[in-house]
Amino acid sequence: MFENLSERLEGAFKLLKGEGRISEINIASTVKEIRRALVDADVSYKIAKELTDKIKEKAIGEKVLTAISPGQLMVKIVKDELTELMGGAEATFESDANPTIILIAGLQGSGKTTFSGKLAMHLKKKGKKPLLVAADIYRPAAMDQLNVLADQVGVPVFIERENKDAVSIAQNAIAYAKENKNNVIIIDTAGRLAVDEVMMTEVANVKNAVNPHEILFVVDSMTGQDAVNTAQAFNERLDFTGVVLTKLDGDTRGGAALTIRYIVNKPIKFVSMGEKLDTLDIFYPERMAQRILGMGDITTLVERAQAQFDEVESKKLEKKIRQNKFDFEDFKTQLGQIKKMGNMKDLLAMIPGVGKAIKDVDISDDAFKGIEAMIDSMTKEERNNPDIISTSRRQRIAKGSGKQIAEVNAFMKQFEQMRDMMKQMNKMGGGMNMKIPGMR
Repeated sequence: MFENLSERLEGAFKLLKGEGRISEINIASTVKEIRRALVDADVSYKIAKELTDKIKEKAIGEKVLTAISPGQLMVKIVKDELTELMGGAEATFESDANPTIILIAGLQGSGKTTFSGKLAMHLKKKGKKPLLVAADIYRPAAMDQLNVLADQVGVPVFIERENKDAVSIAQNAIAYAKENKNNVIIIDTAGRLAVDEVMMTEVANVKNAVNPHEILFVVDSMTGQDAVNTAQAFNERLDFTGVVLTKLDGDTRGGAALTIRYIVNKPIKFVSMGEKLDTLDIFYPERMAQRILGMGDITTLVERAQAQFDEVESKKLEKKIRQNKFDFEDFKTQLGQIKKMGNMKDLLAMIPGVGKAIKDVDISDDAFKGIEAMIDSMTKEERNNPDIISTSRRQRIAKGSGKQIAEVNAFMKQFEQMRDMMKQMNKMGGGMNMKIPGMR
């Protein structure tokens, strides 16, 4: 999302390359370029100027340590200021009340319904028992979509198709939740293509009737400064508790994501990418600032991995690796867990230095399909005992997976090399905490 902004900021920092210290003279051009980069990214000029004035004030007079160049020092200052602009620290999220009532608001097409499903999955993983509530009385497709999402997540959904009163639906849903011991109620409200009085009055009435613990305003990151204006209108009527940024994987300049918190003085609580239900992250301002500046985001990458890798299964896998019994069944399981972590290009961009290297590379989420097809074309015995796969078996696997025999041979060779590496590490006494086998 922030690729263009990242490139522009990197260019601004290069203006300090070779300088011995930061001064008013050499910082002026750098700050000017930073301001231009922010404005081009759809940050309002007023906010861009305020931010760069703070950066300039902090930078001038800073002593540059021997081990830190002026450019490196400027990167740190910009990171700190971007972090502060986006909220400083992680925002808290209320989910301890029983039941916790969460009201979802926003324009039609912003991703409200999909986010509601993602939030239900997020809270379910934390041991909660969420209930999804279809309170969009104008769009039958919204009810159908929420019903499908609820089924995918494995949570109940409350729908009253004949009821045309959103307030009544919300109140009935709360009564239903209490009877069925659902301790989180997520109310998906109606949206419009633009802010209008009918919509605002309705969602305000729902708020007043159910007194929610959290009111989340969902905004499409791709709508630019319009998103900021819409947020202001909703905040005036609802006084929402937090913002959710959706479609962060889209082709957008990102200015709204940077400034929406500053404008409405409400924290960004979640960020959402793609349609997959497990692509919801808590918003951490410092991590986002690091990603904007090309520093990667290893912490989020590790957290996503930990969320997918079961501890008990990991110990079983480690034991098999120690006994040199790692097989194709294990490998396929690992691939499946990696895929659940999210978009491959987004995951790789979290590794420092990799984002810039792959910005023009098309990395498909189907990258593992060929490998999976080859494994699926093996018999159970072959998957469990890779050593028995002879030339004739490889020819059958190639035919079954639609691959050339050379591709199967290359895959088998890489798999053997990986197993040899694991064997060597065992001999060296290395603690095999390896959960994601590397394949070239």
